Amino acid sequence: MRILTWNLWWRFGPWRERRAAIGSVLGDAAPDIVGLQEVWGGDGENLAGSLADELGMHWAWSPFGRPGRWGERTGETGFDVGVAVLSRWPIAETDVLRLPAPGGHDDGRTALYALVDAPACPVPFFTTHLNSAPHESAVRCAQVRALAEFVAARQGGSAFPPVVTGDLNAWPDSDEVRLLGGYKTAPPVPGLFLLDAWEMADPGAPAVTWNRANPYVAVGSPSVRIDYVLVGEPGPGGLGHVRSARRVGDGPVDGVWPSDHAAVLADVAGHSTTKT
Repeated sequence: MRILTWNLWWRFGPWRERRAAIGSVLGDAAPDIVGLQEVWGGDGENLAGSLADELGMHWAWSPFGRPGRWGERTGETGFDVGVAVLSRWPIAETDVLRLPAPGGHDDGRTALYALVDAPACPVPFFTTHLNSAPHESAVRCAQVRALAEFVAARQGGSAFPPVVTGDLNAWPDSDEVRLLGGYKTAPPVPGLFLLDAWEMADPGAPAVTWNRANPYVAVGSPSVRIDYVLVGEPGPGGLGHVRSARRVGDGPVDGVWPSDHAAVLADVAGHSTTKT
């Protein structure tokens, strides 16, 4: 099973040209389940919906509660921003968590849950987008605690481990990423363990998803990995075990960079290896 996460940079930059490049990357990567961030919707259109139609996938979308700041940055009005899930298989149920932002900028950010009706067994899948300001680590830690409780309450009922994807706006050794993982520090929910899929990547593979080589990345920003696929403890027979991870969408397509972020694509075991 192929899991992909990608921040699509809303309607910033040459978004029409980028839209074609985004579709091309997703088509080539052929993921089974996708977590998307900075997805726009409005004026009778939705980026997640159009991508799903193009790729023959099911979809769900959760807009942020306060999208005004995004429109102020582009001069556009009437468009929401949010997170979305695309799935090769039907989505059996969804739920949304409004993330807290104590002491930080509150965009009304959300985490989206989708129970994907995959062939082997249902996959509890989540995607989110945490606060972005570099100094907001404490805010992101509060968001991670809420997210962990949201995940823990919805991971039961399936042998497949929970899959959490998103732009966490945090470095791999940050307090918030360590907290969400639950294996380098005490987890917010006892027993909740989420493995960073990149731990299974080729150690020599390019890892950064926010890269100064990308012309959309702000001047002075460090090159760092801030986008994640996290998977819970494998189920029976290694179900959900992470086999590999790599970047995609990390260069121009026909001269156009698709987004200011690269995507992370992880291969996980979609079937149990237990013999019956």
